[in-house]
Amino acid sequence: MAVTGVVANGESDEPLLNSSSNHGGERNNSSFVEGVVDYRGGRVINRSKYGGWRSASFIIGLDIAETFTYFGITSNLISYLTGPLRLSTVTAAQNINAWAGVVWMLPLLGAFVADSYLGRFRTIIFSSLIYILGPGLLALSATAPSLRPPDCPNNSESNTSCTSPSSFQVIFFFFSLYLVAIGCAGYKPCTQAFGADQFDGQNTEECKWKGSFFNLWTFGLCFGGIISHLTLNYIQDNIGWGLGFGIPCIFMAIALIVFLFGTKTYRYSKTEDKENPMLRIGRVFVAAVKNWRTTKSSWATIEEEETGLPCCLRVGDHQFKFLDKALIDTSNDAIGSRKHGLPCSVSQVEDAKAVLCLFPIWITCLMYAVVATQSTTFFAKQASTLDRSLGPNFQIPAAAIQMFISLSLILFIIIYDRLFVPMARAFTGKPNGITTLQRIGSGIFISTITMALAAIVEKKRLQTALDFGLIDMPKATIPMSLWWLIPQYVLLGLATLFTMIGLQEFFYDQVPDGLRSIGLSLYSSIFGVGSFLSGFIISVIDKVTSRRGHYSWFSDNLNRAHLDYFYWVLVGLSVVQFVAYLYFSNSYLYKRRASM
Repeated sequence: MAVTGVVANGESDEPLLNSSSNHGGERNNSSFVEGVVDYRGGRVINRSKYGGWRSASFIIGLDIAETFTYFGITSNLISYLTGPLRLSTVTAAQNINAWAGVVWMLPLLGAFVADSYLGRFRTIIFSSLIYILGPGLLALSATAPSLRPPDCPNNSESNTSCTSPSSFQVIFFFFSLYLVAIGCAGYKPCTQAFGADQFDGQNTEECKWKGSFFNLWTFGLCFGGIISHLTLNYIQDNIGWGLGFGIPCIFMAIALIVFLFGTKTYRYSKTEDKENPMLRIGRVFVAAVKNWRTTKSSWATIEEEETGLPCCLRVGDHQFKFLDKALIDTSNDAIGSRKHGLPCSVSQVEDAKAVLCLFPIWITCLMYAVVATQSTTFFAKQASTLDRSLGPNFQIPAAAIQMFISLSLILFIIIYDRLFVPMARAFTGKPNGITTLQRIGSGIFISTITMALAAIVEKKRLQTALDFGLIDMPKATIPMSLWWLIPQYVLLGLATLFTMIGLQEFFYDQVPDGLRSIGLSLYSSIFGVGSFLSGFIISVIDKVTSRRGHYSWFSDNLNRAHLDYFYWVLVGLSVVQFVAYLYFSNSYLYKRRASM
């Protein structure tokens, strides 16, 4: 059995090439990178010729285009659903949450395919092609006479007096929309993992670069989002939806071509000689169930004899002890049974435990995802009712206010990297200033404050509508500036800096090395389930509050609705889950202590 690297602190699961003589210092100073290959499948590649920032820049460029495309579709989607498609506000919000849930959940499937079969590079290529097709068909659905919903007069007081689109038109639109979700399935978990793969975590200098990569990655996402909000939202509102959907299609196509230019410079994970990582971990659970009633045998002695190392779990040796049953050999020939895959190795069991340890953190971050979804639904609808004038002849698109999340995130990333981390490092002695879980928890707390502020601002908006007699005039502009909403968007950007980036780094780092795409898909699934959960909460509240002729909290007439009450509900749920998060994060044992 191969000796696994750095068993004591869990930094690596890769086999040591030079047995006991290959120490960390040699790895750090080597001009070659282990565990990766070049585009031809070469086993040993030179550090200076492959990977690094040059290769990562191609990948970041592709993701900027993807963010531009994604926000070009989702940020103003509620305007299209409640406008040309004639859906009610609550139905539109539910559809957006359902679609977003699929967008963030399908990466679990895409990551499995990438890590087990295709590899990240091929998965990115196939997913990008589908991603290009999606907005292309959306543009067609908004321009082709037979596919475009009928126009509604601008002076119409409500969508009920307009001709509804045909079933075929609605189906074609949502088919095109969900093609984008399918494109995201392989794209979202693989691009970031593939980008991080361009840096060697065992090399001192490149390890620092990898930490900066996650921040720069988010910086690129913000840049793509800002450009999208500044251009596409205005085009969609003032020129046409066909052009607003068509431009992202063109950008994605160009970005894919640029990405392919870097093919010969990338580092590719060496996976063809490894066991399927999902089957490797799945075998642990199967073996543990088979040995459920079996007492512990001589597995420890066997493990020590084969590896030359004391048999001890480097991760969670006192957690999920039922999985230790997978180490028990129930056959007569212990060595022979190991060759046939049973019992499982210590490395397999600790990898299974590492994955299982992630789920309490995963569950206790769901309310953060619910809060984050409000920026593209109800926050945007609030903005559409306010005074958005910027000078005498220009009106800011309601969805464009979302760019303040990206703008604030760019500013906060600089402050975080240059000021906060060095100051925190001086107090804590930790390389990153604070641990990843502390970073995530800080963002969850800030998101709770954000919803409380949103509730207060919405109460102010409703009171202004009442004071000016606009309660029953849903299309009238409320004499309250759009800038009232900016603080909640800025706080949401700050929460994103802490929680979203922290989750990316946490789920990439804490899963076994062969499952890093799966790890990032687990991160994205938080937002998928959070979107579904948001839709469920909205549906329940809508049914309860609209009984007996009362106005729903999500009435199409927002001046009669009570989004402020809904926001306070989210505050309460966030507080409960934040307490649970503190409990589970406090007891979590990091898999890679050196990086924490």
